[in-house]
Amino acid sequence: MAADSKTAVTTPALTASRLALSMSWRLVLFLTCVLVVIGLSAGRWDFWFVWAYTALYLAGMIAGTVVVYKTDPTLFKERLRPGPGGKDPNLRRLAMPLMVAQMVVAGLDIGRRHWSGDVPLAVHLLGLAIFAGGMAIPSWAMSANRFFSSDARIQRERGHHLVTGGPYQYIRHPGYLGAMLMGIGSSLALGSYISMIPMLLVVALILRRLLIEERLLRAELEGYADYAARVRFRLVPGVW
Repeated sequence: MAADSKTAVTTPALTASRLALSMSWRLVLFLTCVLVVIGLSAGRWDFWFVWAYTALYLAGMIAGTVVVYKTDPTLFKERLRPGPGGKDPNLRRLAMPLMVAQMVVAGLDIGRRHWSGDVPLAVHLLGLAIFAGGMAIPSWAMSANRFFSSDARIQRERGHHLVTGGPYQYIRHPGYLGAMLMGIGSSLALGSYISMIPMLLVVALILRRLLIEERLLRAELEGYADYAARVRFRLVPGVW
């Protein structure tokens, strides 16, 4: 019995460690792609704000990984490979190509074409601040919500229940707000106004996902309708 108990305790930890390692490699690969795509598009590698943006991205992703591990190691699997029943896979499928398009446009803008002209230092710094805030909000949400999936689904196999703490006491969809702030902040941080065009498409996909998820939660998650009556705003307190 002792050996069985030990196995039962260590196996989830080992699984979580493997998933954390998988997420770490994905992070390294993704950030390498960010630098390569922007650098090749720009034809230069010496923009300080590109390196600052990438370093901030790395810090935020590491912090998010730590938050997931501390909140619930099984959330790694749900974030990387969501379970069945997802209602809107289009966001995951289309967001990444649009993010790459944003980087390509930004690189061309700042290095070769100069469509946005000379962007003031204050805009770069504002963009970095908005981007940092956009990364912090989902991390806060994950620290309160162990059901923070990358898909819109009811996670019955994980004991899905209503979460009202953390940022959820102020708005109903903090993760989507954070994602939109990250997109806007990215363009400003990189000094490319025109690169916001692909992000507008991402925002449209996020809003579509939000409405799909709202319908799902109201219909199938116990207590959500009453919660929505108490917390009236979806994304921005006092606005919507």
